[in-house]
Amino acid sequence: MSTQLFDLSDRIALITGSARGLGFVIARGMAKAGATVILNDIDDAALKESVSQLSQEGYSAHGYLFDVADNKAIVRQINRIEKEVGSIDILNNNAGIHSRGDLSDIAEEDWRRVIDVDLTGPFLVSKAVVKNMIKRRRGKIIHTCSVMSEATRATTGPYTAAKGGLKMLTKAMAVDWARYNIQVNAIGPGYFITELTQKLADDPEFDAWIKRRVPASRWGNPEELVGAVVFFASEASQFVNGQILYIDGGMLASF
Repeated sequence: MSTQLFDLSDRIALITGSARGLGFVIARGMAKAGATVILNDIDDAALKESVSQLSQEGYSAHGYLFDVADNKAIVRQINRIEKEVGSIDILNNNAGIHSRGDLSDIAEEDWRRVIDVDLTGPFLVSKAVVKNMIKRRRGKIIHTCSVMSEATRATTGPYTAAKGGLKMLTKAMAVDWARYNIQVNAIGPGYFITELTQKLADDPEFDAWIKRRVPASRWGNPEELVGAVVFFASEASQFVNGQILYIDGGMLASF
C-alpha cells in the first residue's frame, strides 16, 4: 500500500489543547506527515513556546489562543485562522480537563466546567469549523475520547460523563455530515505518560494497578497515538465514519 494514502501535505490541521501533553504530540505527528498545524490553548506562554519549538524543527506551525468553552472566541478565532492561514481540513478536538471527587461532593460549577470543555467544546469548535468543510465537501474531524467513554473509576464521574457523551457526539456528527464527504471519528486513549499523569505514574500503588490492569503491562507512550490520528486525518480513512478506536494496550478487552 502506498504511503501517499497517509500523506497530509497541503492540509491544514487544528488541534485544540495542544500546547503540551498528548495534543502537542499529536500536532507534531501530523506536522511530520506533512500538515500545516495550528496549535490552540488557553496558556499563551506555553502556546508560543510550543509553536516556536515546532517551527525550529522545520514544521509549519501557528498558534491561536482561545477557550473551547467560549463560543464567541471560537468563532472569532476560527474566522482569523481561515483568513490568515487557510481553510481547516482537519480538526482534532483534544482539549480537556478533569475534576476528581465523589459525585455526591462535586460542586455544580466544577461539573459544568468539565462538561463545557470536554463535551460542549468539541461541539462548538466543530460547528464553527464544519461550515467551510461543508462548502468544500471535504473534511476530517477527530475527537479525543477516552477509555472512560466506555468504563469508569471512582471519583471520575464528570469526566466519564463528558467522554461518554463525546463518543455519541462522534456518531451523531458522522451521521449528519457524511453526505458532505466529512468523516468524524475518535481516538480513545488509555493511560499514557504525560506531564499531567506523571504523578500517577510515580505513585507505586497506582502504577502497579495500571500494569496489572493493562494486558500490555505498561503505560502508553504518547507517540503511540500518532498513527491512529494520521489514519483518521488522511485519505486512508475515506470510508471510515463514526468509529472510536481505543488505544489502550488491550485494557478494555480484558476483565
